[in-house]
Amino acid sequence: MSSKKMNGAESLVRTLVGSGVEVCFSNPGTSEMHFVAALDKVDGMRAVLGLFEGAVTGAADGYGRMAEKPAATLLHLGPGMANGLANLHNARRASTPLVNIVGDHATYHAQYDAPLSSDIKGFAGPVSGWIHSSTSPKTVAADGARAVQAAMEAPGQIATLILPADTAWLEAEGPADALPRRVASEVSDAAVKRAVEALKKAGKNAAILLRGEVLKERGLVAAGRIAAATGARLMCDTFAPRIQRGAGRVAVERIPYFAEQIVEFMEPVQELVLVGAKPPVSFFAYPGKPSWCTPEGTGISYLAHPHEDGVQALEAVAEALGAPKEPAYVAPAQKPELTDGQLDQFTIGHVVGHFLPENAIISDEAATSGIGSMIATASAAPHDHLSLTGGSIGQGLPVATGAAVACSDRKVVCLHGDGGAMYTLQTLWTQAREKLDVTTVIFANRSYAILNVELSRVGAENPGPKALSMLDLHNPELNWVHLAQGMGVEASRAETLEEFTEQFSSAMKQKGPRLIEVMI
Repeated sequence: MSSKKMNGAESLVRTLVGSGVEVCFSNPGTSEMHFVAALDKVDGMRAVLGLFEGAVTGAADGYGRMAEKPAATLLHLGPGMANGLANLHNARRASTPLVNIVGDHATYHAQYDAPLSSDIKGFAGPVSGWIHSSTSPKTVAADGARAVQAAMEAPGQIATLILPADTAWLEAEGPADALPRRVASEVSDAAVKRAVEALKKAGKNAAILLRGEVLKERGLVAAGRIAAATGARLMCDTFAPRIQRGAGRVAVERIPYFAEQIVEFMEPVQELVLVGAKPPVSFFAYPGKPSWCTPEGTGISYLAHPHEDGVQALEAVAEALGAPKEPAYVAPAQKPELTDGQLDQFTIGHVVGHFLPENAIISDEAATSGIGSMIATASAAPHDHLSLTGGSIGQGLPVATGAAVACSDRKVVCLHGDGGAMYTLQTLWTQAREKLDVTTVIFANRSYAILNVELSRVGAENPGPKALSMLDLHNPELNWVHLAQGMGVEASRAETLEEFTEQFSSAMKQKGPRLIEVMI
C-alpha cells in the first residue's frame, strides 16, 4: 500500500475487494471520478464500462445470479440511478445480490440545489433492501462493508450506498474488514412435518413450487427424490431467476404465463408446498379472469421462506419420507434432431438445443418466440437458464453480459425479441469491448408481439390503425446486423432454417461476441 494518504474512494474500493467484490459495472460522471481513479490504485477490481445505466444494472444482475455474490455498479447521481431502475427492478425480483455505488454532490454543495440534485434515496427505495448515504470519509469503508453484507443477506438483495463527492476525495482512515456473511436460516421441524403430511395426504395431487437456490443441482435432486416417493409434481415460476436444466437433471414444470392457463395447470393440485416461492398469480388483471390462480380449497404449506435454507428443508423432507436415492423426472440425454421446414421458433429451438454446448448459460428474453427453445432445450446438454424475472423488458442482453463476465469459461446464448433488445442494445458495445463469449439470437418479428396478444385479452375493442401502429416496428425496419456491426460485434442474418443452422453451429464453435438476426 502506498505511503500516500488514502482518500474515501480508495478506502471504499479496497473494502469492496476485501469483501469479495471483484467487478464494477460502471457508467460514471463527475461526482464519481475519485472512485474511478481509485480503481487504478487497487488490485483485484475489474472495471466494465456500460454506455447506459440500464445495461450496467442488468449486467450486475446477470453477474450476481451466476457468481452468487455481488458485483458493484457505479452510477452518476439520481438520474443515473433512475436510468438503471428497470433492470434493478428485475434484479430485485430475482433476489440478486448487488451493490450500487451512487455518486452524489458534495455534502456542502447540496444546499444550492444544483441542476443534477435529486432525491436519490427516493429513486433507490423501491428496488433496494438496504440504503445508506455516507456522511464522512472516515466511515465510507465501514459503510461499504455493511453494503456487501446486506447484499448477501439471504436470499440476496440490492444494497445502495450513496457516496457524496467530498466523502470520496477527503482523507480516510483506511479500508474496513469484511463482515461475516449472514447465512440462510434453518427451517423448523414443524415446517418439515407439515410438508410431509401434505405430500402424503395428496400424493400425485400434491405439487412443490420451487424458487431460488433449490433450482440448482442439489435442491433439484432432493425434490426429485420426494417426487419419487410421493408422485408429487415439481414446479417453478414462469420466470425463475436461475434454473439448472437439461440432460441428467431433474425436470421441473414451468407455470404458464396467461391466467386461464395457470388455472388449468393448477386445477388438479390439492396440496401446494412452497419452497422459496409464493402461490402463483396472474401477471396482469384481465376482465373476467382470475388474479389468484390456485384452486379454492387447495392446502398451502410453506416449507421454506425465501430467507430460509430450502435445500436443507427438501433433504429433510426426503429423509422423513424414506425417499429413494434416485430422483424422479430426470431429463433424458436426448438432444433434439435437426429437421427441415420453415424458419420459426420451434425449428430454431431444435437448432439451439442440438448445438448448445455443455454447461452453457441461456439468457432468455425471447418472449413470444421463446416457447420453441424452452421445449427443445429441456433434454439438451446441461445448462443454466436465466429468465426475465420482473417483466421489465431490456434485461436479456445485459444479463447475458454479466453472466459472461462471471463465467468466462462458459458459452452464453442470449435469446431475445427485437423490440425488447432495443432497450439496451448498447450492451453489445460492452460485449465487444470485453471480448465476451456471448452469442445473441434476435427474433426479428418487427413487432411488440406480446402486446398484440394483450390488446385483445384486456378487452380493448376494435383497435384502429393508430393503436396497431404503436405495436409495430416497421417503417423504418430495424437492421440488427448493421446495429451490431456498428458496435463491433460480428453479425449475420438468417432468412432460412439452413442459414440459421449454419450460422448458429458456427457461433457455438468460436469464441467472442456474435449476433444472428433471425427473420421470422
